[in-house]
Amino acid sequence: MYFLFEAGDALNSPFECFTYHSENEDFPVRPHWHYFVEIIYMTSGTARMQCGENSYILIPGDVILFHPQTVHAISSEDDQPVTYDVLKFDVNRLSMTAAYAPKVRSILKSAENQGMPFLFHRGEIQCRDIFTRCIKEAAEKKYGYDLLIQASLYDLIMQMIRRWQTLGFQVESDTAQYEAEYRIDNITEYMDKHIKDAIQVQEVARKCGMSYSYFAKRFRDMYGKSCKEYIEHMRIYKVEDFLLFTDYDLNYISQETGFSDCSHMIKMFKRHRGMTPKQYRLHYQNYSSSVKHSKDKDKDKEKQK
Repeated sequence: MYFLFEAGDALNSPFECFTYHSENEDFPVRPHWHYFVEIIYMTSGTARMQCGENSYILIPGDVILFHPQTVHAISSEDDQPVTYDVLKFDVNRLSMTAAYAPKVRSILKSAENQGMPFLFHRGEIQCRDIFTRCIKEAAEKKYGYDLLIQASLYDLIMQMIRRWQTLGFQVESDTAQYEAEYRIDNITEYMDKHIKDAIQVQEVARKCGMSYSYFAKRFRDMYGKSCKEYIEHMRIYKVEDFLLFTDYDLNYISQETGFSDCSHMIKMFKRHRGMTPKQYRLHYQNYSSSVKHSKDKDKDKEKQK
């Protein structure tokens, strides 16, 4: 049976970056929707992209953004092959670092409500290298690839926002009303913000205005895991971040990531990562040192030339 909803693995794969060749894939792309933001860059051919009730023709160099939960479809305008690059990402995993700035999801929602165009013609934004970089990083998955993809997405989104501002977009006009809203598709922001607390699934369900049982089913359908399992995974990710980028001791890290005590954190971390936090930190410190040493040697060779 054909469904409009396209499931994704927002927990383990917050970014998807790839090139779509119509000759090698199922095409045309049937109407569907998902919880991800999707941005497409045309590289060859002429495509017709249906978004809600509107239809757009894209040629090489054009870019289009599909907001979360927007039904969209893609076909060839002249029955010839088309290729395009795709960036799909969980917008709830992106947040502006500046205290004054609204969340990215709130800005995009506000832009949508203010009628800002989500089709950018060739030359309106500079993004060819961004798509190429993200696709390369996603394919190779080298150390830190997710951070580089995220940085590239910030670059792309900021270009869009500034383009909208030339058309009269007011960033602060109605974003405040979205900041405190929590729905099933953005409740992970609340969990991330309160990860060090004793988060109760019942409270999370209440934030979404749902009963516990209905929320639990919807959450599992969306993320492929129970809410409790999701929180546990997020805590492990937070521990990794502390281990890689700080020198805090394990007791402090366990407190900041919501584990009941240090021994519980060590036990859960080893279950998920196959090594203790101490072993993990040592392993990646040695890895980083070896990479730096290799780069230093390459620089010395270049100088000698």
